[in-house]
Amino acid sequence: MTAQPESEILTVGYYTADDLPAIESLLVSTYAEVYAAEAQSDPFFSVERFTDRLRAHARQPRWGCALGEVSGAPVGYAYGFARTSEYQWGGLLTAVPPADLTESDTRTFALCEVMVRAPWRGTGTARALHEELLDHRIEERSHLLVEEDHPRVRAVYERWGYRWMGTMQPYPDSPRYHSMVRALA
Repeated sequence: MTAQPESEILTVGYYTADDLPAIESLLVSTYAEVYAAEAQSDPFFSVERFTDRLRAHARQPRWGCALGEVSGAPVGYAYGFARTSEYQWGGLLTAVPPADLTESDTRTFALCEVMVRAPWRGTGTARALHEELLDHRIEERSHLLVEEDHPRVRAVYERWGYRWMGTMQPYPDSPRYHSMVRALA
């Protein structure tokens, strides 16, 4: 972990869907910076598609976001929402035990994004955002997706307690992902 200069203290705020209008531009501009290269070569990662996904996610139950800032500037964030008992697992490419797919209104938190701007990577910021977000959850477990061609990112989540659950492709034009879960209680 790289030490942060004392003058650059990370503050993390927690936000709900009601707060999205106030923070949406910060989330989108951070995404645009973090995914600039991917957005140039793959429409799935475009800012427009991300904004659509963000808004759709924020309409889901118990959407929450941990936004990290230093001196008032965003350095990264993590967000997600609660799955309900009506949720249907789509895009699974591997067999998963049916018991792992059963949902209730409090079983699974869908962790949609954890992203940190380049100057703050390797400083513990991602972990701080992740943990702050999960501290606000009532669900039994957290679920996230990691692109298959990012084994180092998968290894980070494994160190944080996540385990592989299967392979998914949630959208027809999205990459394939490792589906990973972690107990929260």
